[in-house]
Amino acid sequence: MAPADWPDSPAPARADWRDTLRAATDLALLGIVTALASAAVLTAGAALATASGAIHRWTVDGHWPGMRDLAGRFWRGLVPGAVATVVAVVGTLLLGGNVVLISAGVVPGGTVMLVGTGLLAALVAGFAGTVVVEVGRAGGGWRAAVRRTWRLVEQRPLAILAAAGVVGLAAVLTVLTMPILAPILLGYTLFALHAVLRRLAPQ
Repeated sequence: MAPADWPDSPAPARADWRDTLRAATDLALLGIVTALASAAVLTAGAALATASGAIHRWTVDGHWPGMRDLAGRFWRGLVPGAVATVVAVVGTLLLGGNVVLISAGVVPGGTVMLVGTGLLAALVAGFAGTVVVEVGRAGGGWRAAVRRTWRLVEQRPLAILAAAGVVGLAAVLTVLTMPILAPILLGYTLFALHAVLRRLAPQ
């Protein structure tokens, strides 16, 4: 049978440009709201967990949670999120302080130690980004998310490396772009983390 005689098959569905624009706008708005909700610093954990959960639901069933659901999750996550935020801030300060001391020559090691610290910081950032995704994907709190992420490190180390790449790229873009665009970039970064881990480490 010649190709001209083949029965017509349905053409693959194409995403409408309006849907793409709507998705981009939604992610930008989510990033801005998350950044505003994180302004008090100790609320950052709850804001990130809420945003991650919203992105997970959107990527699974195509719908965003309602405002009541979002507000409820944010409120319930304030205390555990504050603890997670403190841990993250302390870890960041320790790594940043180590880099400053090595650069100033106070701590021996020079370039080797500086590069090693940078690689460690990238891995920690990838781990932290994966934890945020796990909080949104499965819930259960930050401790449960850390345990799931640790198992993921053992089973699929490539997923953590990919997450580190996403966070690193986001950091570079934040430095290169205007600071006012950083909140918008936050929404896209969270979505990229979910997309990467959904492909490399599906639930």
